[in-house]
Amino acid sequence: MAVFAAILIALLIAMHRAPHRETPDPRTMPPDALVGHERTARRWVFGASVLSAVLLITLLGADMLTDRSLSRLPVTDAVRIEMTAQQWWWEARYLDARGKPEFAVSSELHVPVGIPVIVSLTSTDVIHTFWVPSLHGKKDMLPGRSTQLVIQADKAGTYRGECAEFCGLEHALMAFNVSADPPDAYARWRAAQQAPALDPARDGSTGANVDARRGQALFLSSSCAQCHTVRGTSAAGSLGPDLTHVGGRAMLAAGTVANEPAKLAAWISDPQSLKPGATMPSSQLAPDDIRALVTYLGGLR
Repeated sequence: MAVFAAILIALLIAMHRAPHRETPDPRTMPPDALVGHERTARRWVFGASVLSAVLLITLLGADMLTDRSLSRLPVTDAVRIEMTAQQWWWEARYLDARGKPEFAVSSELHVPVGIPVIVSLTSTDVIHTFWVPSLHGKKDMLPGRSTQLVIQADKAGTYRGECAEFCGLEHALMAFNVSADPPDAYARWRAAQQAPALDPARDGSTGANVDARRGQALFLSSSCAQCHTVRGTSAAGSLGPDLTHVGGRAMLAAGTVANEPAKLAAWISDPQSLKPGATMPSSQLAPDDIRALVTYLGGLR
């Protein structure tokens, strides 16, 4: 930023001075004046070149030292996550101590503050790039090949991640969030994620629960269950995100819109209106059916 600002200021000064400055004709200048003029120009060019080289070498050294520090992060008792990129969303599978998948989330990671996280990266289709600028540099995700990196959040907060490799039509709408939680809050979140989905049939007979039960029946009897998994039910699809606890997520469609009832209804009825090119098909359900589905999915927390 400093280099860019300096170059821009120098350019503006030169543009301002040029129309008002009388440039001597080299053919009429005394030899000594011409030599002095050339020496001054050479000094400016040489000085600017040396300064640029020093700055670039300093940045290169800082980059190498930072990368080495990141690669040497301790991984004792690390959290392990398998991150898979797809057109155009992210699937994260959390592994137990034996390396077996425990549960999956979509486009939203939670990590404990101060504890290293080993993220294994792969892709199901084209080259994607995992990038959380505040936590680590970019890392390519290659079809048929697994790579990994280690991240560690030292402060609680939400860090935005992006796909940093053009991967198709909806590349710009392929984001995710990394929520860094205190260890006790992370433990509670992880325990909640391991549990199966809430069953609305066990929650009484209020109007909302009636809609939720109807929405669950619609979900399980339609094509929704062929693409999505809801643990604790017969839905075991693998083409789309795991929706077991979708109601507790902050965003929908890989960070495209907020997870609100109106946006969820719009996403179910016509995904292309929010994310053109999305592979999820439009729904032909009646408005009452969509409302029931939204009630059911919104209750999966």
